[in-house]
Amino acid sequence: MGEQEFAATVGQPWQCEEGVELILAPNPSPMTGPGTNTYLLGKDRVVVIDPGPDLPPHGAAVRRAIDRRPVDAILVTHSHRDHSPLSPWLATETGAPVLAYGDSKAGRSKVMMDLARQGLTTGGQGVDVEFRPDQVLSEGDEIAFPGGDIRALHVPGHMGNHMCFVWRDMAFTGDHVLGWASTLVSPPDGDLTDFMLSCQKLSALDVRVFYPGHGAPITKPKERLQWLVDHRKSRESQVLAVLEKRPACIAELVDEVYADIPSAMHPAARRNLFAHLVDLSGRGRVSAEPALSETAVFTITDAK
Repeated sequence: MGEQEFAATVGQPWQCEEGVELILAPNPSPMTGPGTNTYLLGKDRVVVIDPGPDLPPHGAAVRRAIDRRPVDAILVTHSHRDHSPLSPWLATETGAPVLAYGDSKAGRSKVMMDLARQGLTTGGQGVDVEFRPDQVLSEGDEIAFPGGDIRALHVPGHMGNHMCFVWRDMAFTGDHVLGWASTLVSPPDGDLTDFMLSCQKLSALDVRVFYPGHGAPITKPKERLQWLVDHRKSRESQVLAVLEKRPACIAELVDEVYADIPSAMHPAARRNLFAHLVDLSGRGRVSAEPALSETAVFTITDAK
């Protein structure tokens, strides 16, 4: 799937290529893989992408890697707790501003805002509810940098405020495209309809490599994106195949649709499954009774 060997060691800067250093955070888990990747771009001056979790050993490692170099900006792909919480501390340490799409509710689609108002809470990776950037970025904004301007792309899906950053012939993809697994899409923060559209946007990029928020660099980015799209379409077909036999709720669907993963991952799978059902409902492929929710009973329709 276009991945190279992941040679990073926790706390030790790994030179991915000239001008790109990776510092691996000490937060491995089933949700984060080997841990969160914090990137330093540049040589004499640097930009930091995704400071990572608020863990003192990681902060110290990032500070050592920066050394005495000026920091022009701190960029945050999205505000999950494994990516953004170290930002305020690092901003104070370096004097650099924190730039992102917005706070943790920014970029949500209308259907996700409606679900949140109805009481659907976040699940899965955990949201940094205190996150506030110093500067808000919009689609296509350019961040001036002596090593070459960095372009910000809004790619909602994994989270409403998710951005990717394009520098030279590289894209830093956060959690939208991972180097070790498929991407969790967990409503109301994640939106599968947006996720698929964002995959199309990234497919149009002319870049050589994706640097993800977790796992190894992706040296065949278009292949990896196609794998993600095909994976989602396969899951959708599985959901529809069950519903063609009978109406079902999420608890009944998860064992059949996600029989290929360990039961310990089923809570995350239920969130992904709900994301598929929300998407299918929006496209008129399924109906939800009595209303769209995690506890609804879903029935297939004839619309395609």
